[in-house]
Amino acid sequence: MPTCVIFNPTARGDKARHLREGLARLAPDCVCKPTDCAGAAVRLASEAVAEGFDTIVAAGGDGTVNEVVTGIARVPDGLRRARLAILPLGTINVIARELRIPFALKPAWNVVATGAERAVDLAEIEFAGAQGRERRAVVQLAGAGLDARAIELVSWSLKKKFGPLAYIWAGGRAMRERHPAITVTAADGMRSRRAELVLIGSGQFYGGSLRVFPQARMEDGRFDLCLIERVTWMALLRFVWGIATGRLERQTGFSHWQSAAFTLASEERVPLEIEGDAVGQLPASCRVLPRALRILAPATPGL
Repeated sequence: MPTCVIFNPTARGDKARHLREGLARLAPDCVCKPTDCAGAAVRLASEAVAEGFDTIVAAGGDGTVNEVVTGIARVPDGLRRARLAILPLGTINVIARELRIPFALKPAWNVVATGAERAVDLAEIEFAGAQGRERRAVVQLAGAGLDARAIELVSWSLKKKFGPLAYIWAGGRAMRERHPAITVTAADGMRSRRAELVLIGSGQFYGGSLRVFPQARMEDGRFDLCLIERVTWMALLRFVWGIATGRLERQTGFSHWQSAAFTLASEERVPLEIEGDAVGQLPASCRVLPRALRILAPATPGL
């Protein structure tokens, strides 16, 4: 069965426009399915599983990857029937960075064609969406609070014009707003803590190559949480300093958890982001599915 490529035609402009031409040279027998709106990749991925494709490629950014995995997971036994591959065309590409997938099309396609299959953890998160309670997959990261609010403030035109700098501008604007308290509770009820910003990761990276979760492993059956108790400019400076020095876990005002299931709640509106897309708001509940996602990565680490 040929490989199915689910293609986001808006991801990183020039690269997206030249994707079809490149695939025609590298993989003339692949089936390319372009998305036409937000959320379309979920439907296309589900259809691809039903059609019998056993390798489904997400060509786009982290949001496209998330939609494709969510679509695979929604099909009964879909995670067993199909595996994921990635052609990184987005602005940040955190998942590709974590897996060391090259950004250039030809070497990235070589991973699709000859890469090694890895079984990594996948989280399932339920939250308050526009249409009521919604459920999505989490491959690499999510966040509640400041980072999600900044993502809400970034327009597509701003991101296209300024790339990652758009998020810095939006973060500064979000800092001037109130930061409601979030209560994080382990599913077993044995642990609970309040914070104003909660970052959630399966791997080590956040926001690019920032090593926010240095103890995280994508196959350990747990997601890592970084809780920032108070969102202030001084706390953000300590955050940056902690990452730069590799001592984030020693900074005051921060907590670090590892958990296989937990909930997030607030008495006020707190936005939620998944894989860099604003998807809804709290309350949310998350549980980890150990090694549930099969994904293609470079056969030789670092290549």
